[in-house]
Amino acid sequence: MPRRARLVLPDVTTHLVQRGNNRAPCFLSEQDRSHYLFHLSRLSGPSGCAVHAYCLMTNHIHLLVTPEKSDSCAKLMKQLGQLHTQYVNRSYRRTGTLWENRFKSCLVQSEHYVLECYRYIELNPVRAGMVKHPKEYPWSSYRANAEGESNPLLRGHPEYLNLGSFDSARCKVYASLFGSHTDSSDADGIRSATRGGFPLGNKSFRDRIAERLQRRVERGVPGRPPGARLSAVQVADLFDRE
Repeated sequence: MPRRARLVLPDVTTHLVQRGNNRAPCFLSEQDRSHYLFHLSRLSGPSGCAVHAYCLMTNHIHLLVTPEKSDSCAKLMKQLGQLHTQYVNRSYRRTGTLWENRFKSCLVQSEHYVLECYRYIELNPVRAGMVKHPKEYPWSSYRANAEGESNPLLRGHPEYLNLGSFDSARCKVYASLFGSHTDSSDADGIRSATRGGFPLGNKSFRDRIAERLQRRVERGVPGRPPGARLSAVQVADLFDRE
């Protein structure tokens, strides 16, 4: 069965997840992560992706980006994947693939959902039990978005920029979104949409995406449609299996 085409639209924010092959580690040292971020910063502009948030875990990565063109995300992830695979293979004297064949992604509605994705991404180390607070993890965008740490890789999403009229006020409001919570309030919805490649947003947003792409963008109901009849060949095949 052919793979369903990935949902991508220019200027629509996208959550990307890429995992190590068989969930194996893709970062074994701090230098590995520095290498990845260096090339992410170098390639994001030429590929046409504005990076808003990120988190580098041990065996997978999360990115929140807004692409300029329909192929911007694919270009960025292909170049990053190839460069990091070559680096890891050379550094650790290994061969073969490093990443899963395809990265996962979902389109994200700006209102409410974008900031939830910011939080979901930066809370990954907390959910994994690696740290107690996202500020303790150096390999995510939290310190830049919540504490104003300089990070030329990042470009603020309009929803993030609307949190305050100047940097310190914006960071304060953003940090308050985390509070004592250890997970995004819509974590299950974000996971489901990203794994399935479906839009993350309300019905109006999903309908607009479907209209722009001229295709169904929501999960179908499993099984045969109600009232569908089997052909004579299908009926005979059923009896042959018994």
